Amino acid sequence: MKNRLRALRAEHGWSQARLAELLAVSRQTVNALETGKYDPSLPLAFKIARLFKLPIEEIFED
Repeated sequence: MKNRLRALRAEHGWSQARLAELLAVSRQTVNALETGKYDPSLPLAFKIARLFKLPIEEIFED
């Protein structure tokens, strides 16, 4: 699944570690999400969308 997570994180000036802390996941999970090696669970996708104040569809695409 493609996503804009890396770009959004950069816009906020957050490291992968900081984003991981905000989402209560590991830095490795953030890395895997950004590289498309891991698709988030629905609860995590909603958490990411709330954090960035964007609809899920603006962050993730099929």
